[in-house]
Amino acid sequence: MSITSLDGKRFAQMIQAGASHLSANAQMVDALNVFPVPDGDTGTNMNLSMTSGAKEVQQQPSEHFGKTAAALAKGLLMGARGNSGVILSQLFRGFSKAIEQKETVSTKELAQAFDAGVQSAYKAVMKPVEGTILTVAKDAAKKAVSAAKKQTDIVQLMEAIVEEGRASLARTPDLLPVLKEVGVVDSGGQGLLFVYEGFLAELKGEKLSNVSVSAPKLDDLVRAEHHKSVQSFMNTEDIEFGYCTEFMVKFEADKAKANPFIEEKFREDLSQYGDSLLVISDDEIAKVHIHSEQPGEVLTYGQRYGSLISMKIENMRQQHTELLFDTAQHTEAPPVNKEQQEYGIVTVAMGEGIAELFKSVGASAVIEGGQTMNPSTEDIVRAVEKVNAKKVIILPNNKNIIMAAEQAAEVIDGEAIVIPSKTVPQGISSLLAFNPETGLKENESVMTAALKNVKTGQITFAVRDTSIDGIEIAKDDFMGIQEGKIVLTGKDRKTTAEGLLEKMIDDESEILTIIYGEDATEEEVEHVTSFMEENYTDVEVEVHNGKQPLYSFIFSVE
Repeated sequence: MSITSLDGKRFAQMIQAGASHLSANAQMVDALNVFPVPDGDTGTNMNLSMTSGAKEVQQQPSEHFGKTAAALAKGLLMGARGNSGVILSQLFRGFSKAIEQKETVSTKELAQAFDAGVQSAYKAVMKPVEGTILTVAKDAAKKAVSAAKKQTDIVQLMEAIVEEGRASLARTPDLLPVLKEVGVVDSGGQGLLFVYEGFLAELKGEKLSNVSVSAPKLDDLVRAEHHKSVQSFMNTEDIEFGYCTEFMVKFEADKAKANPFIEEKFREDLSQYGDSLLVISDDEIAKVHIHSEQPGEVLTYGQRYGSLISMKIENMRQQHTELLFDTAQHTEAPPVNKEQQEYGIVTVAMGEGIAELFKSVGASAVIEGGQTMNPSTEDIVRAVEKVNAKKVIILPNNKNIIMAAEQAAEVIDGEAIVIPSKTVPQGISSLLAFNPETGLKENESVMTAALKNVKTGQITFAVRDTSIDGIEIAKDDFMGIQEGKIVLTGKDRKTTAEGLLEKMIDDESEILTIIYGEDATEEEVEHVTSFMEENYTDVEVEVHNGKQPLYSFIFSVE
């Protein structure tokens, strides 16, 4: 039996199937990462991003196709992690915009939505690279548009999309030499294909995995604003706004005539009642979280726009003592600045020592994350809001976090810029160039230029056998990475570190900063330091205990 029209309810089922299939195969996608470093980024990031989108769809059920797609786009946007997650969110953001008014879609409309998603994703990437998830999405959408000219069956259209997606994925090694050299297909493209295969399986009534996506009891976007660990930064008497107030406003047509809902005005009006305000809206509902001393007045204001549902008010002062002892299972969040600062600098780092290093040179907040754990757009937005500054500068310090940071900068209120730092040394160099006496544009120019003043080297280990750029790499070998490229390997960590330093240091080098990780021994640190003192007497050496995982040494040469 053919399906000639698709509604929001059926599309929601497709989304759950796509998320489940990707989740079941996330490890496989991780294994396709070209670099043999212990990161596991792509599958993990796409899985977390898609799961966030699927949860949002479950929490906003609708038979309207456009509204279901909008819920998916919103969940993906706020949950997007890493480049792969951000690109996935952009694919469905453009998809959603193309059909936002459609209650149901035909094959032609569905194909056009996939194509619109591709256009959105390509625009979001500064320098699109073919042979990646973008190519797979583009080829599949092009095939869909072509097939839809003759095909009216949604199932057969989805079959064409999956078939072309598989063919495009198989071609990715021909477009990216590094994929061919290693003998794998693109990991992001494979992740997207798993989503599309899940869509198709649901349409055909097939089961691809037993993994299910379960909706949380509360909206993730609202709960994220009220982590218990925040309580550990204050005394009970310091809680200025004592009632955590959460509710949703279901818009009503008669009230809309007198009070048309404008999210910016709604947020601005509510801000007078307290802090930690979060407002998220779509065409039907506005979700609100706020800390206030007058929860009744907040609810009364919300009623101007419609009926109140899912209301919850908690006395935070009463809860504070027990919450203080329940922080172990939550990520520690920075305290909220009560007075708005002129500038706030949010940076990302792995390792307690590196975090302290960033704070010592001026960072307002440090988000825990890096190579193995890319923070989401929402994580960055939350950190920015807690900094409470008029102007915000974000330093991602990892190439896989830059797009999520840029997306966060677009979402938040106020002025924000992203300095595209790809490494910890670049982030520190950029931060040292910050001048609080100048404007945001001037700082953006100077801090971006400072990225070129430092060279970065890293020592880590290989998680599998491979061959890259003519270098044979065996599992558990130590690798020397310079500016993101593997330049040498070795069986001994100290020897590998010496070899990497010899490649990095030249006649113009003046300062070497050694940041050693949690697996580097005291003897190894002393050995590397002695090597520098004996062979490079003109280079000043600074040593810091970064306590970072996975990377035994991070070298910064200026």
